[in-house]
Amino acid sequence: MGGPSAEREVSLSSGRECAAALREAGYDVVEVDAAPDLCSRLQKIQPDVVFNALHGRWGEDGCVQGLLEWLGLPYTHSGVLASALTMDKERTKAVYRAAGLPVVESILASRDDVSSRHVMAPPYVVKPYNEGSSVGVYLVEAGANSPPALSESMPDTVMVEAFAPGRELTTTVVGDRALTVTDILTEGWYDYDAKYTPGGSRHVVPADVPQEIFDACMDFALCAHRILGCRGVSRTDFRWDEAQGLAGLILLETNTQPGMTPTSLVPEQAQAMGTSFAELCRWMVEDASCNR
Repeated sequence: MGGPSAEREVSLSSGRECAAALREAGYDVVEVDAAPDLCSRLQKIQPDVVFNALHGRWGEDGCVQGLLEWLGLPYTHSGVLASALTMDKERTKAVYRAAGLPVVESILASRDDVSSRHVMAPPYVVKPYNEGSSVGVYLVEAGANSPPALSESMPDTVMVEAFAPGRELTTTVVGDRALTVTDILTEGWYDYDAKYTPGGSRHVVPADVPQEIFDACMDFALCAHRILGCRGVSRTDFRWDEAQGLAGLILLETNTQPGMTPTSLVPEQAQAMGTSFAELCRWMVEDASCNR
């Protein structure tokens, strides 16, 4: 849990919740705030299983997965390749396209270029191509005269993506099963604060959408999980423009380390399907392995 990424605070929250649930499920749990001495600490602890509650770079992008493979320690969630692939949003979309899954136009551009001119006709979204949790997301609205003033904390290369209007939907996959569909309702943009602040968003589970859209989300999420090589739990996010029907449903991204906080979507979907948080965490531990 924890670690040095931009999503450190979310990871600490996920870690605390998962540790409590695992203790409730009967496991002996040691909480480790990931730091440069992670390898030596794990060698000292010698755990039976590593429950990966890290989010963002280093913990979600294949780095810690490679370390755990090297140490021969079984771990939860996806392996090295799937983790690295899904953390790179543009390469993920290339895999989606190859499988015939619907996405919107996007390009990679330098931070300086994006800050100096419109590299795409507004409306569009600018975001890091290798972070999650809506860290550093900029929405440039239709008719905007000026390009976005990107923070210096943004990476040198960013993703610029055509804005997809409509509703925010998401589906969790556990193992080889898609759980359900959540409709995420907010007053504005579903950003970092809306995700992790109590009351920042309202979740409708199951989503009140046409059966055709519900089934497509379930099918697309399971397909994404499989073609990206995900293991354990993943969550795929969608945008749906009601005016276009099925043609208005597009995939945004797949998360291999989805949040496990009190306001997170995965535990909520599991609960809606009759699985408690402790039972979900227990399943993840029992599913852990190397060579993922």
